[in-house]
Amino acid sequence: MPTSTDTALASTLRLSVMRLARRMRAQRAETSLTLSQLAALATLERHGALTPGELAAHEKVQPPSMTRLLAVLEARELVTRAPHPTDGRQVVVTASPAGSAILREDRRRRDAWLAQQMRALDPEELAVLRQAAAILDTLADS
Repeated sequence: MPTSTDTALASTLRLSVMRLARRMRAQRAETSLTLSQLAALATLERHGALTPGELAAHEKVQPPSMTRLLAVLEARELVTRAPHPTDGRQVVVTASPAGSAILREDRRRRDAWLAQQMRALDPEELAVLRQAAAILDTLADS
């Protein structure tokens, strides 16, 4: 059972992560794409070719929502569709070179901003951040 200290830490951590995420979003290179569209594109780049249903499951959205999202990405030539290699009833979707380029620029800008902010930290704070990054990854994957 969580203690009041655990709950207070959870609240502080939640607010800090949300504020940092908001600041990071402000550094986005491509602002005409929604966060959902960018997330789907990043999932395709990370996992390779996926069916729309598999992508919807990864992104935890309903298949009809993913179909609409993919239509926008395809119209902007940020994803490509191809026949499924073993199931002729399905297609697979991949990030196009243009889609990958948008992701690279987006990451470059946000990484540069965060690296600049981190320059103000002392070595001990940076060491704590290195440890915290691994812990935050574990929490995010749970």
